[in-house]
Amino acid sequence: MRTPLHRGAGILALALGATVALTACAGSPASAPASDAPASDAASGAAQDAGLRVALSYPGGIVVLDGETLEVVGDVNSEEFTRLNPAGDGRHVMVTTSEGFQVLDAGTADTEPVLTDRLFEAEAAGHVVVHAGKTVLYADGTSDTTIFDTDDLLAAGDELPETTVIEGVEAHHGVSIVLEDGSFVTTVGNADGRTGITVQDADGATIAESAECPGIHGEGTAQDEVVVFGCDNGALVYDGDEIVKLDAPDQPYGRTGNLLVSETSPLVLGDYKDDRDAEGYLLHRVAVIDTAAPSLEVIDMPEGAEYTFRDLVRGPEDLGYILASDGSIHVLDLEAGAFVDAFPVIEAWEGPADWQDAHPAIKVSGDIAYVTEPASNEVHAVDLTTGEVVASATLEVTPNEIALTR
Repeated sequence: MRTPLHRGAGILALALGATVALTACAGSPASAPASDAPASDAASGAAQDAGLRVALSYPGGIVVLDGETLEVVGDVNSEEFTRLNPAGDGRHVMVTTSEGFQVLDAGTADTEPVLTDRLFEAEAAGHVVVHAGKTVLYADGTSDTTIFDTDDLLAAGDELPETTVIEGVEAHHGVSIVLEDGSFVTTVGNADGRTGITVQDADGATIAESAECPGIHGEGTAQDEVVVFGCDNGALVYDGDEIVKLDAPDQPYGRTGNLLVSETSPLVLGDYKDDRDAEGYLLHRVAVIDTAAPSLEVIDMPEGAEYTFRDLVRGPEDLGYILASDGSIHVLDLEAGAFVDAFPVIEAWEGPADWQDAHPAIKVSGDIAYVTEPASNEVHAVDLTTGEVVASATLEVTPNEIALTR
């Protein structure tokens, strides 16, 4: 069942436990962590049957690997270019296609992966956010937000779960999130640009808003459910009471667009671009946002090490891990503001000509990082506590996007 709502006219349903759904963005992989809320026993058991699965897109298809052995367990046809985001239930992946968000079932020990017929229709499907037991899908073409209970995707079988749709105001490349108290936070913009956020309580009343975030992009939820958004000149921080604008040290342009968070740390890692006119997609500095202070600091990458939006993650001990163009994973202690280690993993690489082009990417589950190496069609599993490559596999296709089921 799909229940349309107008903004400010029915968010109370979220707080009362109505089933809901959510989404993610085109220049950045989803950065919000999955909810700590326990899954239902049935849903949890079904997800555990599968173990961790690694989904990798390639032109015209998606290959699924066993997360432990990196053995190929499935290969499905898809569109020429798709984006992948975890659905949050431990088994499914949201595949952004020309028709919307299509559900990839990564399979179990007894079933093969399949790109199902289940589709959340969306015009220009964008960001997927999983938080507080909700999955949120954002449609850039309409600015509509679709919300569902994360566990219901697994429980619904071959059907779609019940959803709530919050209609957008003006279409733009945006993102939304529903917080634990039912508050709805969404970006504001139109065809001419993006400017900030608005926050509505569970009754639909606007309780906070800001238009101080040109080019707003990305979203992350840090410790104590403090939400952060990137801006072309800094970042916005919403702590549940007020919105604070943090200015970048470089003005008028110091862009943070993709945010990597931990629910056990007030510190947020972001990509950072200090030259609007710079060619290519490689970046040489990172942003560290302290949501408790609040403050924004910029740190230079080690010499010869650059990265793209696909190359930043959080991992063990809430450290930052950045897969750089020199082929190493560089370890950043966010609290100290310093790089403390580097693990050689792949060959040195050059930045892509277009952001959609295949280039190295990294995702993390627990202590293990999964790294793609498109130049050799390889995928590597790396223990981030030691830097050891614990498994590698060579594919028959060139991996591009990557998503993990947990």
